[in-house]
Amino acid sequence: MTVPGKLDFGILMVLADQEFVRGLRAAMAEQGFDDQGRSDGFVLRTLGEAPMTISGLAERLEITKQGASQLADDMQQRGYVERRPDPADARVRLLQLTDRGQAALKAARKYHRVYENRLRLTFGDRAIDDLREVLADIAGDAQVSTPHFRALMF
Repeated sequence: MTVPGKLDFGILMVLADQEFVRGLRAAMAEQGFDDQGRSDGFVLRTLGEAPMTISGLAERLEITKQGASQLADDMQQRGYVERRPDPADARVRLLQLTDRGQAALKAARKYHRVYENRLRLTFGDRAIDDLREVLADIAGDAQVSTPHFRALMF
C-alpha cells in the first residue's frame, strides 16, 4: 500500500466515497435492487421517516418541486414509492414507500451498519469514533444539522 501521507487528501476522500458507494450498489444489486438511481437513497430515507407531499419532499431535499416530482415519478415507476390520498385531506396526495421501498431502505441501512462494523473490526473503535468526529467536523454543524441531512442519519 502507498503511504497515505503521500497521497492528496481530497483525492483520498473522493476515492473512499467512491469505494463505499460501489460496495453499496453491489450489495443492493445482490438483493434485487439493481435499479437504484443516484438520488434514491435520499428519497428512501426521507420518506422512511413519514409520508409527505411533493412540496415537502422538495423542501426536505432542497430541490425544486419539479425535481421532486420527477424523482417521485421515476421511483414510482420502479415500484419504490406510491401516491396515496392524505387521510386528513383527500385532495392532498402523499408520497410513501411501498413494500419494495421499505425493503430497499432496510437493505441500505444494513449495508451502512455492516460497513462500519467491518471498519471497527479492522481499525478499532477508537479510530472509527475519531474518524466519525473528523468527518462530522469537516461537514460542519450547519450541514449536519440541516433537515436534508438529518433525514439521512437514521
